[in-house]
Amino acid sequence: MTYDPANIFAKILKGELPCHKVHEDENALVMMDIFPQSKGHTLLIPKAASRNLLDADPATLSSVMPLVQRVARAVKAATNADGVRLAQFNEAPAGQTVFHLHFHIIPVYDGVALGAHGGGKADDAELATLAKDIAAHL
Repeated sequence: MTYDPANIFAKILKGELPCHKVHEDENALVMMDIFPQSKGHTLLIPKAASRNLLDADPATLSSVMPLVQRVARAVKAATNADGVRLAQFNEAPAGQTVFHLHFHIIPVYDGVALGAHGGGKADDAELATLAKDIAAHL
């Protein structure tokens, strides 16, 4: 399959749709997941167009992975999570629902089960607060 430049993340990157932005640089946008699996669930979206990890340019991966690590540390610190899960899906059978490469940074809390991927929508005010708290730890 080929990359669709009209996917929702491409529209967010172009400023056509809003998001709760945590961080942005020349390589990536970091934002809150509006359908979080846990409090503080964050997405890192490379700006380079690729469907997923399988067709991504290795240079893109090299440029964003240090930021994935920084964001994971910031999410853990800002949310007081007990751990962090990193998820990345490739094609629909593997659970990918938006076909633009992205990384899920999901805080994990002892004794608290993760919600379903793509479950209920989070409160916008809470997401805005979390975005600021996480950004402060970057």
